[in-house]
Amino acid sequence: MESQLHELAEARWFLSKVQDDFRGGKINVEITHKLLEKLDFPCHFAHVKHIFKEHDRQSQGRITIEEFRAIYRCIVHREEITEIFNTYTENRKILSENSLIEFLTQEQYEMEIDHSDSEEIINKYEPIAEVKGERQMSIEGFARYMFSSECLLFKENCKTVYQDMNHPLSDYFISSSHNTYLISDQILGPSDIWGYVSALVKGCRCLEIDCWDGSQNEPIVYHGYTFTSKLLFKTVVQAINKYAFVTSDYPVVLSLENHCSPGQQEVMASILQNTFGDFLLSDMLEEFPDTLPSPEALKFKILVKNRKVGTLSETHERIGTDKSGQVLEWKEVIYEDGDEDSGMDPETWDDFLSRIKEEKEADPSTLSGVTGVKKRKRKMKIAMALSDLVIYTKAEKFQNFQYSRLYQQFNETSSIGESRARKLSKLRVHEFIFHTAAFITRVYPKMMRADSSNFNPQEFWNVGCQMVALNFQTPGLPMDLQNGKFLDNGGSGYILKPDILRDTTLGFNPNEPEYDGHPITLTIRIISGIQLPVSSSSSTPDVVVIIEVYGVPNDHVKQQTRVVKNNAFSPKWNETFTFIIQVPELALIRFVVETQQGLLAGNELLGQYTLPVLCMNKGYRRVPLFSKSGANLEPSSLFTYVWYFRE
Repeated sequence: MESQLHELAEARWFLSKVQDDFRGGKINVEITHKLLEKLDFPCHFAHVKHIFKEHDRQSQGRITIEEFRAIYRCIVHREEITEIFNTYTENRKILSENSLIEFLTQEQYEMEIDHSDSEEIINKYEPIAEVKGERQMSIEGFARYMFSSECLLFKENCKTVYQDMNHPLSDYFISSSHNTYLISDQILGPSDIWGYVSALVKGCRCLEIDCWDGSQNEPIVYHGYTFTSKLLFKTVVQAINKYAFVTSDYPVVLSLENHCSPGQQEVMASILQNTFGDFLLSDMLEEFPDTLPSPEALKFKILVKNRKVGTLSETHERIGTDKSGQVLEWKEVIYEDGDEDSGMDPETWDDFLSRIKEEKEADPSTLSGVTGVKKRKRKMKIAMALSDLVIYTKAEKFQNFQYSRLYQQFNETSSIGESRARKLSKLRVHEFIFHTAAFITRVYPKMMRADSSNFNPQEFWNVGCQMVALNFQTPGLPMDLQNGKFLDNGGSGYILKPDILRDTTLGFNPNEPEYDGHPITLTIRIISGIQLPVSSSSSTPDVVVIIEVYGVPNDHVKQQTRVVKNNAFSPKWNETFTFIIQVPELALIRFVVETQQGLLAGNELLGQYTLPVLCMNKGYRRVPLFSKSGANLEPSSLFTYVWYFRE
């Protein structure tokens, strides 16, 4: 009897929602699509058209209310969801509050759930008033809950800033972009303010600005000696000011590639001060005179990364003085012998540097007399007004790890090209990690990447590099990893590095095949696909799911499902994969959905989703999908079951 009452309640509810649309008789596919959205189940129009055609028995392009109900059930009452629902119900009709709590604890690992939480879920997702009033849940409510954001793979607490933000800046991975002003290639492509806006909206915290002398004493931004278009420095700074803290409250670093004359550098300094005002950090913080501040201490601050002359104390003493027309000479000496690339062993190089240090202290002019030293000098005129805006991010040429250990100051950051950084990460891994534990290090793409392609950032995160700068305008695997990694910690653009990259006494080496840490065993069951994106070549493509793990080399692995033919609407796999991940603190997992188009045509990417392994929820979870360009493809998703334990 109770079962029949529930069926009647469901039928009345459904009729009340759709009957007005059928007063004129049958409805077409467009109204069908709108009606499904009205029922809180958004659908891709391409899928609605396909299902509509299957249920339009008379092929008139119009369907009855009974045919619409069949379409609705096809979309909402998915077999895999109904099976889970039936497992926890007594009569296969209604889920009691106690049964809902049992499901949430046993399957979703929500260990702290109580009756107030379950009541909140029922009130939020159960659409049938009579069922809701009895604190129960119908298949309608259960399906809405399972398709909601509460059942997504990404952990809820990772969506907020939950990490300790009081460590020095060098203890964090920092979301960083390269040639941020470009939105295409490095040679002919346009420069556009949108490059800065979109990067900041994505949580980027280190922006690159290439500055050159412009006409009428107006500095410009573009890729020098190329045909890329030009932007006014002033316009770039104004855009950054508007969007700097829209996504994150934490500091933004402006990495200046400064090619301007002293006069236009002074204009740059004036623009920075007038535009950012108190947001611009122009003096050291009292509590951080000789150590790097934390992201928390630098909230809502803009930091300038550029060459600097003199000390922070000298800068502090000049606060409030007139610096107009005052020019400083910046000098750089590059010692070319003894570089890590030369193959000199560390002990020999340490002895070599000790001799350099002794001679330098005795008489700097005799430095070139040290046997084997080849030095190259560079000089540049820097406006004092700009130099004094550089506080905790002083740009210095990276020479080698041993030189940095002897001479690098706490507020100096260095940039290393990807090729050299890759070599050092293989040949000098311990020294690299020792270096990045103390100093902010930026890695940038090699010059040969004229097409704005990107390297795999994971190899440099593995050795603790804080600023791994990518071309944000170029979609693909590297940017998927970048976007996935910085989903963590509330998308703030700052992620605390794991202990193994901050504590050098642990002796971590990402290249070792075995690591004495705390690996996890991860099991993922790919159950089904939900309204997968339609292929450009077929409305009923052959689809395959690929799971990739990125982290230390030993953790890199790829597995894939079988191919499901001619079904992007509701393909089913029910395939289980197991991964043993040695260093989960650094691991990312990437779900890829592709269409299989044959050996000659290659596979077409339909969607992907990347996230840190330790940000995954357990239980039945929906994996959202994003396009190659990063657009959210909702409601397209994968339905999975995830479980893992740590040894």
